[in-house]
Amino acid sequence: MSSKTDDFATRVVRWQAQHGRNDLPWQNTRDPYRVWLSEIMLQQTQVATVKAYFARFLKKCPDVAALAAASQDEVLGLWSGLGYYSRARNLHRCAQDVMRLHGGAFPADAQTLATLPGIGPSTAAAIASLCFSERVAILDANVKRVVTRVRGFEGDVAVAANARALWDAASSLLPTPQRAEQDMARYTQGMMDLGAMVCTPRKPMCLHCPVQQDCIAFKNGNPEDFPVRSRKLKRSSQSIWLLWAQTRAGAVWLDRRPTPGVWAGLHCLPLFESEADLRNALPGRFQELLQCEPAFTHVLTHKDLHLHACRVQLAASNRLGEGRWVMPEEWPTLGLPAPVRKLLERG
Repeated sequence: MSSKTDDFATRVVRWQAQHGRNDLPWQNTRDPYRVWLSEIMLQQTQVATVKAYFARFLKKCPDVAALAAASQDEVLGLWSGLGYYSRARNLHRCAQDVMRLHGGAFPADAQTLATLPGIGPSTAAAIASLCFSERVAILDANVKRVVTRVRGFEGDVAVAANARALWDAASSLLPTPQRAEQDMARYTQGMMDLGAMVCTPRKPMCLHCPVQQDCIAFKNGNPEDFPVRSRKLKRSSQSIWLLWAQTRAGAVWLDRRPTPGVWAGLHCLPLFESEADLRNALPGRFQELLQCEPAFTHVLTHKDLHLHACRVQLAASNRLGEGRWVMPEEWPTLGLPAPVRKLLERG
């Protein structure tokens, strides 16, 4: 490996120690459970949001054995509001597999970690490098941006062959094998911090970048051209009608959502594709008592959900399918979609 490459890694490590993020609750540990939990939570979610969920999760499930022993309802309840609920279901399955297949200890290498549910190559590399000093590159969105700019990587990262080449490019920047034990954890954190704090998608702060001299995009004056990605996910929208049936005592009728589908596995007010479908689900004598509120929009990453909540009071003897009546004191323990939780708490 060239001295220039060695210098790149050394500069990242030095910068991270002085200027990177070093006080997050999942840092300064080599506990793979905490690192894994934070990595899964941080997928598609801001650090500020994750902090509170991370603390609450650890209080209830302090280790992988506790998480594996928890029920899916408990896990989804702890996750409620974080979104992308497949992450929570995979988290639960992964904990159970760690207990069942690996004796309660996370594997120490990225290749084996990547065989566990919900752990992709980059997350596996993050756990292996941060906890076990394995010399492997991560390639989350922030690091992908840093690597493509540093290397002037012009390939479309949405193309599989280019994605593999980008892994090779990221691997070429790693600390030397001789420095891996000492530097890998800080180097990995440093690359994530660079992407989050300096090498940002828009208006990157190149003049403050510790690897400016290595960066081809900086030299060419076009860092915002990277990474190159031709395939764009199109936004869509969907209208959903929610049947908010409540008893005089305050119990609400909740169904468990099927898998796959929107809010899969969560407890939810019954969903319908139209107001007519919702009305037809009620006994005729209750249809005229239905009160539909103005629609509100819940924004997902690639979809806008236009939600129409329709309220009606029923007797506890009435049933609306396969769900059940749930009292308010039980709501906090259930996995509920964020907009449904807000509706119920608003009352």
